[in-house]
Amino acid sequence: MRCDSETSVVVTGGASGLGRGTVQHLKAMGCPVAVLDLPNDKAAEELAADGVLFIACDITNADAIDSAIKQVIAAHGIPGVIVNCAGIAPAARSVNREGAHDAALFAKVVSVNLTGSFLVASRFAAEMVKAEPGLDNERGVIINTASVAAYDGQVGQCAYAASKAGIVGLTLPMARDLSSMGIRVCAIAPGIFETPMVTGMPDDVQESLAAQVPFPKRLGKPSDYATLVQQIIENRMLNGEVIRLDGAIRMGAK
Repeated sequence: MRCDSETSVVVTGGASGLGRGTVQHLKAMGCPVAVLDLPNDKAAEELAADGVLFIACDITNADAIDSAIKQVIAAHGIPGVIVNCAGIAPAARSVNREGAHDAALFAKVVSVNLTGSFLVASRFAAEMVKAEPGLDNERGVIINTASVAAYDGQVGQCAYAASKAGIVGLTLPMARDLSSMGIRVCAIAPGIFETPMVTGMPDDVQESLAAQVPFPKRLGKPSDYATLVQQIIENRMLNGEVIRLDGAIRMGAK
C-alpha cells in the first residue's frame, strides 16, 4: 500500500501527540486523513484548516464508532489505513495511602487503550473487507499503539502497562484473523516520546529522561513514530509484528 492520494487514513487520538504527528506526516504525503478524537473545537479548526476531517468520537462506544465510519466513508471512501493512537496514562499504585487501586480508573484505562483500539480496528476492518484488493490482494493495514511499558512497566503503571500488554497480545491473533481478507495488523511500542504529558514536565526532568536513552540521546519525536507508520504501510511483509521504537531503552522500576 502506498502513502498517497489513493490511500484514505483514519487516526484516532489525532488531535495531539503521536497521532497529530502522524496526521501531519501522512497528509503531507497526499493521503486523505480523518481524525477520531474527543470533542476539541480548537484542534478541529486547526485540522480542518489543513484539510483534515475531524470527527468527535468516543472510541469506547461502538455506536459512536459506527457513526464515525459512515462519516469517513462518505468523505473519503473506505479507509485503507487505521492508526490507533488514542490513549490515556494515569499513574496509580496497586495499593496507596488511600487503599486499593481505584477499580473504575483501572477499567477506564483498559477501556480506552485496549478495548477502544480493538473496537475501532475490528469495526473499520469490517468495511475494509469490502474494498477492491491491491497488490498481493491487500485491502488495508491496521497499526495499534502499544508501549515499552508493556514489557518494562514501572511503579504506578499497572493499569497502563496491562492495557498496552493487551495491545501486544492482540497483534498476532488479529493479524491471523484478518489475513485471509488481505488486512495486515501491526503495533508500535514507543519509548519516551515528546507527547503533551512529557513536554509539560520541567526541562530538567525531560533532560533526565532523555539521558536514559542509549542512542540517540534524546526523546522520541512524533515524526519518528510517523515515519515508522509510513514504513509499515508501505512494506507488506510487516504483519503480526510489534516493533519497539525506543532507542534501546529498558525502563527501570521507577
